[in-house]
Amino acid sequence: MFLFTLSMVPSCRVLIDNLQAALDAQFDSQARTSSHSYVKYNDWDTIADWTADIAAQNPDLVSRSVIGNTYEGRPMYLLKLGKSGANKKAIFMDCGFHAREWISPAFCQWFVKEAVDTYGKDSVMTTLLDNLDFYVLPVVNIDGYVYTWTNDRMWRKTRSKNSGTSCIGTDPNRNFDAGWCTLGASDYACSSTYCGSAPESEKETKALADFIRGHLSTIKAYLTIHSYSQLLLFPYSYTYKLPSNYQELNSIAKAASKELASLYNTDYTYGPGATTIYPAAGGSDDWAYDQGIKYSFTFELRDTGRYGFLLPESQIKPTCEETFLAVKYIANYVLEHLY
Repeated sequence: MFLFTLSMVPSCRVLIDNLQAALDAQFDSQARTSSHSYVKYNDWDTIADWTADIAAQNPDLVSRSVIGNTYEGRPMYLLKLGKSGANKKAIFMDCGFHAREWISPAFCQWFVKEAVDTYGKDSVMTTLLDNLDFYVLPVVNIDGYVYTWTNDRMWRKTRSKNSGTSCIGTDPNRNFDAGWCTLGASDYACSSTYCGSAPESEKETKALADFIRGHLSTIKAYLTIHSYSQLLLFPYSYTYKLPSNYQELNSIAKAASKELASLYNTDYTYGPGATTIYPAAGGSDDWAYDQGIKYSFTFELRDTGRYGFLLPESQIKPTCEETFLAVKYIANYVLEHLY
């Protein structure tokens, strides 16, 4: 005979009492306009226009290209930041892998603005842009991002159709050839962590991977921006095995987290993905690392759960300011350790 007691029920707690109120509270009290702003969440059309504008306004520092198209046919705009020069190495940074993580694309936009605005004024940023290029992909999962604005704010995956089922989409950060679909991912198409029908089955992940593969001699660091949890992660997530340069990555993450905390005392935890957050196969950071990009990091931005994916716009500026310090630290470290 089996006796069921309350002590056997897993403990849980409610993070958000009223989800609709939290959804409404994301947006500040100012009137919504279609114009771009670095301190509010911008929809995809606004971001797309911004990529053209920022390049046109800063032709000596910024250029725009298209690295592919999404499942629904939207162009994937990539910005390249840096002063023109021969044989420059690069850092690749992407945002917006998971559709509902709106603070992530907000940071990529902020980073570009801050890099451009402080060039010639801030000595570190000037040195970085003189000696490195930054490839910035403001939104990876554009179709999903659009869907979060029009249909389902909490949507995570891409919007591709899966054969044999009505379930839509693949988790793009389970879709890379890094221990693909072995753990922390699902082969069930309806799952939010569906790994896809094959590695790089998604047009978005293939476009990203193809670009990086085509620039492996140049790209020396890979940074991918997610939310939430306030973590700075590095490989591996698909295995508990530590990367060969674990000590170096750990010391970089420790110092970058300290830089981040110096502004608003925001506490970040750092370490290998598998033990610091959870094991998960098919991630872009592990894949980039296995391609030979030895400085590979994942940021999980604010917060730790009070607002979760619904971070209010009032937190965009402080989140981006502190994260910028950490990214600048990592970039400067990479520059100083190129050879």
